[in-house]
Amino acid sequence: MVNKDAPSLLREMVEEESFARLLDIKVLEIKEGYARVKGAVTKQMLNIHGTTHGGALFALVDEAFELASNSHGTVAVALNMNIIFFAPTGPGDILTAEAREIFRTNRTATYQIDVTNDHEKLIATCQALVYRKKDSLPGLGK
Repeated sequence: MVNKDAPSLLREMVEEESFARLLDIKVLEIKEGYARVKGAVTKQMLNIHGTTHGGALFALVDEAFELASNSHGTVAVALNMNIIFFAPTGPGDILTAEAREIFRTNRTATYQIDVTNDHEKLIATCQALVYRKKDSLPGLGK
């Protein structure tokens, strides 16, 4: 995996990530400071009310956040995430999480992550903060 750009490397890493595979999260796009992923809601992802469990939604948000924040090739780890849920979803719904970098320094970066359904209705939004380590992503060869 040496001499790849960060988005290409991250795409390969997600294919090997057990949790993303467990939830069948698909990467749609990764570029510097940006990522978009999607996933389908299954019966196994429902809460006691028969709607999508917050943890399942959060996992989709976190995947987009992880990819966008590491897309510069520097290891970034979450410090804080604040999510707001607007509308319920259920089995068969296709959800897309889109993470956009809002502000970045050498040490931290802030992201806005929005989740929409297949009708482009806003389902949830999240503001998130990462700590940017000095280390390059393993496999970049920097």
